Amino acid sequence: MHQMAQSSVFLSGMGGLGVEIAKNIVLAGVKAVTLHDTKQCETWDLGCNFFIHKEDVFNQRRRVEVVCPRVAELNPYVHVDTSLCPLDDNTDLSFLRKYQCVILTEARLISLHLCDAFGICVRVFCDFGEEFEVSDPTGEEPKEIFIQNISQDNPGVVTCMDNQPHGLQTGQSVIFREVGGMEELNGSVRQATVLSPHSFSIGDTAHLHSYAHGGYFVLVKTPKTFRFETLEQQLYDPQLLIPDFSKPEVSLKNIHVAMLALETFQEQHSRLPNIGCLQDAEALVKLAGDVSATLKNKAPVNTELVLNLSRTARGTLPPLAAAVGGVASQEVLKAITGKFAPLQQWLYIDAFEVVGPLQSLSPEEFLPRGDRYDALRACIGESMCIELQKLRVFMVGCGAIGCEMLKNFALLGVGLARSSGEVCITDPDLIEKSNLNRQFLFRPHHLQKPKSTTAAEATRNINPDMQVDAHLNKVCPATESIYNDSFYSGLNLVVTALDNVEARRYVDSRCVSNQRALLDSGTMGTKGHTEIIVPNLTESYNSHRDPPEEEIPFCTLKSFPSVIEHTIQWARDKFENAFVHKPSMYNAFWQTHSSAEVVLLRMQAGESLESSFQVIKLMSRQPSQWEQCIAIARLKFEKYFKRKALQLLHSFPLDTRLKDGSLFWQSPKRPPTPIEFDLQDPLTSIKLSRILSEVKIPEYRPLEKCIETDETAKKPDQVKLPLSSEEEREAILHLEQAISTDRVTPECLRMSPLQFEKDDDSNGHIDFITAASALRAKTYNIEPADRLKTKRIAGKIIPAIATATAAVAGLVALELIKVVGGYGFESFKNCFFNLAIPVFVLTEPAAVKKTPIRNNIYFSIWDCWTIFGHEDFTLSEFMNAVREKYGLEPTMVVHGVKMLYVPVMPGHSKRLKVTMQKLIKPAADRQYVDLTVSFAPETDGDEDLAGPPIRYYFRPDAAMMP
Repeated sequence: MHQMAQSSVFLSGMGGLGVEIAKNIVLAGVKAVTLHDTKQCETWDLGCNFFIHKEDVFNQRRRVEVVCPRVAELNPYVHVDTSLCPLDDNTDLSFLRKYQCVILTEARLISLHLCDAFGICVRVFCDFGEEFEVSDPTGEEPKEIFIQNISQDNPGVVTCMDNQPHGLQTGQSVIFREVGGMEELNGSVRQATVLSPHSFSIGDTAHLHSYAHGGYFVLVKTPKTFRFETLEQQLYDPQLLIPDFSKPEVSLKNIHVAMLALETFQEQHSRLPNIGCLQDAEALVKLAGDVSATLKNKAPVNTELVLNLSRTARGTLPPLAAAVGGVASQEVLKAITGKFAPLQQWLYIDAFEVVGPLQSLSPEEFLPRGDRYDALRACIGESMCIELQKLRVFMVGCGAIGCEMLKNFALLGVGLARSSGEVCITDPDLIEKSNLNRQFLFRPHHLQKPKSTTAAEATRNINPDMQVDAHLNKVCPATESIYNDSFYSGLNLVVTALDNVEARRYVDSRCVSNQRALLDSGTMGTKGHTEIIVPNLTESYNSHRDPPEEEIPFCTLKSFPSVIEHTIQWARDKFENAFVHKPSMYNAFWQTHSSAEVVLLRMQAGESLESSFQVIKLMSRQPSQWEQCIAIARLKFEKYFKRKALQLLHSFPLDTRLKDGSLFWQSPKRPPTPIEFDLQDPLTSIKLSRILSEVKIPEYRPLEKCIETDETAKKPDQVKLPLSSEEEREAILHLEQAISTDRVTPECLRMSPLQFEKDDDSNGHIDFITAASALRAKTYNIEPADRLKTKRIAGKIIPAIATATAAVAGLVALELIKVVGGYGFESFKNCFFNLAIPVFVLTEPAAVKKTPIRNNIYFSIWDCWTIFGHEDFTLSEFMNAVREKYGLEPTMVVHGVKMLYVPVMPGHSKRLKVTMQKLIKPAADRQYVDLTVSFAPETDGDEDLAGPPIRYYFRPDAAMMP
């Protein structure tokens, strides 16, 4: 971040691509950005540049003067200025030397960081100089890997724990910590030679002390030097990153040739090819042939690609510009910070799948009409523009990806009111300060306002014709009355901009049930993915399962933490228990038992009341003065950071050995060190010292109790045991005292449970967890985490950056065009990328699987058979209808978890005469239910076969009802 704060960038070109890069790098927090451009605002720009408005065109303002203050507003810590000088052969370009990074988006091939978008083709070229040192090529956080053994040999072999592969590569270096016995290794750096996933050699250890126990190692990140060739060298022998493995490398060279030919065309004609001009297209094809002949490894000219490039070169596909803008922006940040591996040296991405099926349209489809969609129309034609404008989209989530998606919708003209289109968005969250560095539609004056309504307003500023309906709801089973089948039936497709798997799975199930396409995407730091789900063509999101999130074993949290994540989760659990669970239990008790006097009488009569002991204990300890709060905190410190450690060491002394003779306290187990409370700590004020010195600390006596050590054991359920006679007497005594001293007031019988909120710095929640985690870490000799890291882990914050969110949103919006156009399966692309490495991989989505039932009858996840009934429709009639319509013999009918008909179940044969209405008992407004039906197998002895869900409508006209 320090390097970012010292950096200066020169960015030329304020078209759609240039403004994407400007947005991303200013959000990232570079020190200074100079925006260069010489053009005036035109109507054409409205479809590409989201910072230019109609009045800017009307007033004939310069693009850079319009964009500069609106970009600067994104981050008050970044200095943004303008440059209007021409960049041509007559200009002295030496002034560029004062900038750390130069990016050209609408200039001739002269430089360092080049990024262009011409219709269906985009490119990024990087030149970081002859040698460029990178401090951290991957950006991955090194893990602590625990050691099982180190041999005393030449070479010595390190063996890791069975459940922890080291993940090293030969030649990498590691540093050792906390090794027992072979202590000479601690703090030393050794180079690794990989032997297996769990072992590696580290050179001579024969003369060191023998290994005893414990220890761990961490990968040492070493700088890496990257070398680059100049643009002139790379023009004729390009080094290409391959993004789409379904296309041969030669196709990338085809694009390289076509783009260089386009560059030559511009030099010769001082313009781009005219839309639909056959003469220009033929000239470009000829130039491509000339360029191809100059390459070191010649590539054939792809005539079809060149013709499409000629037709679309004047146009802009905003999603494609957004995607490559995200990639290029990350390369700028790499040049400034020296972090992450730079692109070597060319990246080409094309949208040939989008325009290929449109080639048969008449040339008039693509000609300009004098409105904001001319640049888009040049690429996809008027008919597709109209389809986009009629679109009805539901987007769930208005965070980082959601903001980028709305910008893309605005530029594409999705959901225009005049075409009966609409974009419906929903998000229950409010805008927090931490959102501003990546959710670019929001500004500081929007803090604590709803994300959805604010994003809707900002989107209409980009495109006033858009119809955006903003909701504040979660999309979950509880809101199914709002987002019901009727709602989904009015949509064309659904877009998710979510940050959790559970919500994605739910939205996916609703889309499958209602036969609606779903476009999903997500990011984690520099990584991003997109997934395209199309009815009857692809698998759904729920068709695959992500590996389950690794849970921390209960015994590790309670007694044996080994890394900082364990202590942070422990502190988070303490927060929930003290400030959420106990107050909620307390309130629930007094809502059931409203009078303390009645509770006392019932307890004195020997009646057992659930939670009474815990509740009365809480009441008796309720502080009424600040000094009492300090005393409670002091006792908690004694309990958690001294006595728990003493008890653990009493149960397992340092010399405890397991049955096999090995030490109990060895990695990953760390023995605790009890912390003595220090009144002389400089953080303790004089007033606090006086209060704390008066707190009476009970004498510690170790208990003989069982401590769980099994990592597979789950947290025990809170079994409601009957109170002991001693506990009963103690509770009755406390309650009697409280009543007799008039301490039982209405206020005393209420607590205010907290909702953990990570983004409110004034509430003390993160401060509590940071302090508690740090003290526990000190107890176990673990390096503590600062407040920022604690907040990230405790709040389960998925790191998001503007570059990655811009890229995934652009890629998803590109697929949206294909969905709207009804394209075939082979046209769709999923994507995974990691901008840090960089890796960029486009793949076909998984094709939908067909499950056979019998006699060439198949079904997929998208199939839903239907049967229409009526008020007196019986179960027997339902089964007959299935038999006649689908030619299969139903053997079992189930509704949810309720078995409506199972032949072997007693009494079920009588149900055949019962009406479906009576068997299912639907809600009054329910039009249908989905039933699971099994069918008889083809041959005896085989198991019954389950088919797709059968949607049973209670009325013949139910499917037509809203």
